[in-house]
Amino acid sequence: MSVTVDGDKSGSVPDRVRRIVRGPRPEKVPALVGTACTLIGLIDIAAGVLPRFRASRMHAAAEVLPGTLGPLSAALSLSAGVLLLLLAHGLKRHKRRAWRAAVILLPLGAAAQLVWRHSITGAVLSLALLTLLGVHRDQFAALPDPRSRWRALANFVLMGAGSLALGLVIVSAHPRRVIGSPSLTDRLEHVLYGLFGVEGPVDYAGNTGWTVGYSLGALGMLTALTTIYLAFRPEHPAARLTEDDEARLRALLDKHGARDSLGHFALRRDKGVVFSPSGKAAVCYRVVSGVMLASGDPIGDVEAWPGAIERFMDEAKAHSWTPAVMGCSETGGQVWTRETGLDALELGDEAVVDVADFSLSGRAMRNVRQMVKRIERNGYTTKVRRVCELTETELDQIRRAAEAWRGTDTERGFSMALGRIGGPGDGEAVIATAHKDDPEGTDGAHSPHGDLKAIIHFVPWGPDGMSLELMRRDRAADPGMNELLIVAALQQAPRLGITRVSLNFAMFRAALARGEKIGAGPVLRLWRGLLVFLSRWFQIESLYKFNAKFQPRWEPRFVVYRKSGDLPRIGFAAMQAEGFVNLSLPRPFTRRRPTPTPRPCAHIVPSQAEHEVRAA
Repeated sequence: MSVTVDGDKSGSVPDRVRRIVRGPRPEKVPALVGTACTLIGLIDIAAGVLPRFRASRMHAAAEVLPGTLGPLSAALSLSAGVLLLLLAHGLKRHKRRAWRAAVILLPLGAAAQLVWRHSITGAVLSLALLTLLGVHRDQFAALPDPRSRWRALANFVLMGAGSLALGLVIVSAHPRRVIGSPSLTDRLEHVLYGLFGVEGPVDYAGNTGWTVGYSLGALGMLTALTTIYLAFRPEHPAARLTEDDEARLRALLDKHGARDSLGHFALRRDKGVVFSPSGKAAVCYRVVSGVMLASGDPIGDVEAWPGAIERFMDEAKAHSWTPAVMGCSETGGQVWTRETGLDALELGDEAVVDVADFSLSGRAMRNVRQMVKRIERNGYTTKVRRVCELTETELDQIRRAAEAWRGTDTERGFSMALGRIGGPGDGEAVIATAHKDDPEGTDGAHSPHGDLKAIIHFVPWGPDGMSLELMRRDRAADPGMNELLIVAALQQAPRLGITRVSLNFAMFRAALARGEKIGAGPVLRLWRGLLVFLSRWFQIESLYKFNAKFQPRWEPRFVVYRKSGDLPRIGFAAMQAEGFVNLSLPRPFTRRRPTPTPRPCAHIVPSQAEHEVRAA
C-alpha cells in the first residue's frame, strides 16, 4: 500500500520527514547524568544519616564526586542528596527545568568543596559535570509534563511521609549517644518537632543533638520549599478536546469513520489531539505517567496518516514522553512501524459480528438461545433505539442507573469507551435496554430505576456499523441480561441500517484459544495457565468466552512501542488509562459536569422510535 504525506504522491515518505519522525538516536549523556545524580544522592543521604558511613573509606572516596558537599554538615549532605534524587529522573527524561536546577546546584557544590573541605579535586569534578551539561544542553530541551495544583498536595503528602520515615532513621542512628531510653512515641515526637526546627524530647551527648536537629530541619525545609514551588509555579494542564477539535474530528469521522470501529472513541473529552498539516488526519492521545498513549488508528484519510503521526512523534519528543499506540489495526500497525521505526506486538482480537450472518439457530448457539428464551419466559422485554429517540426523562433514568450499577468508583475504559451517554452529537448512538415490571420488594419499596434492569450502549461505526461501549445491569436482575440485549440489538440492527457490530476486545485471545486445544505445547499451555490465573483480577478469559458465544470473526489489534524495555511502563500507563489502577483524587474532590443534550436523529422515522422487541 502506498502512503503519502498530505498529498505527496511520490508513494513514500520523504527523507526529511522520516528523519524528523525517527530523529537521531538518543544520546546517552542524559541517562548517564541521571544515573550519576541518583548514586551521588544516595551516597549523600547515607552520609547525612549514618555516622558510620561518614567515617568509612567509601565516603572518603565519594566526597570528591560532583554534587557531594562533604563534611560541611549532615544537613547539607542530606539536602544535596534529596535534591539530586529529585533531579535525577528529570535529567534522564531530558527535562529543561531539571537541567537548569542541576546547573545551579553544581556550582554550589563546587564552592562547598573549596570553602569547607578545601578539595580541589571535588570542585574540578563538579565543574566538569557542569561543563558536560553545558556542552550537551541541546539534549535537555523537553517541555514540562501536564500538571496542576494538586501536585503540590501530593508532594506535601509524599515528602512529608518520606521525611517522617527518614527522620526516624536519623533519630535512631546514634544509639550510643542517646541519653536515656526514649520510646517510639518520643522519637516520633522529636522528628515532628525537628521538621519545624524545634527541639524535641530526645537528648544526645556531645554535638550529636545539633547534627540531628540540623538534619531534621533540612528535611522540613525541603518539604516546605518544594511544596511552595509546586503550588505557585505556572500550571500546564493536560490536553483536552476542545469544541473546535471535536467538530474537526466529527467531520473526519463522517468521511472516514467506517474504516475503524474505534474511531468514535477518539471523541472522549479527556483526550488531546494532533492534526496533520493538511487537517485530513488526526491522532488522539492521553498522557499517563510520562507515556503518550494513542488508541486505535489515526482518524481520517489513510494517505494523510503519516503527517499526523509525524506531529504525534514530534510532540512526544518535545516533552520526552514515551510514545505508544494501544489497539491499532493491522493496517494501522504497518503504517506506524514503517513511518516511525517503532515495533508492534499483537495484543488481542476484536470480536466483530456481521448482522447478515447472525442467527440463534444451530448447535453452536444453543447456550445463548436457551439463556435468551429462559429470560423471555421470566417476563423481560427489550427496547433498541437511537439515543435521539429517547426522551430527556428516559435518558436521565438511564444515566442514573448506569452510574448506580457501576461496579467500581472510577469509570473504566480508554481505547474502547466513550465515558458518556447522550452527549451533544451522539444522537446516532444506539441504546438497548431490558425491562421488567417492578413489584414491591420485601421492604415495600420499588426499585429507584423503575422497570429498567439492564443497559447496553453502542457508538456509531460509520454509517452502517456500531461498536459496543458500555454494559450495565441491575445486580438483582436475572443472569444473562447482557446476552439478551446483544441478541436484541443484533436482531433489530437491520431496522436501524446496521450491518456490522463490534463487541468487546479480547486480550491474548489467540493464546487462550490455541492453549486449550489438543496438542498445544507446554510453553503455550503455561502461557494460557498464567492468563487464566490473571483472569481472577482482570477480565481476560471471561471476555474471550463471552465474545465467542456470538460466533464473531476476530480482527487482530496491536500495541506499538519504541523498545521492549518500554513495555512494562506502557502496560502500567494503559492500566491507569483503562481505570484498573487509580492514582487520582478521591471522588469527593472531583468536579461534576453538567449533563449534555443529545443531537436529534438525522434519519430515523419517528414511528420507529416506539418499536419494542417483546421477549415473551
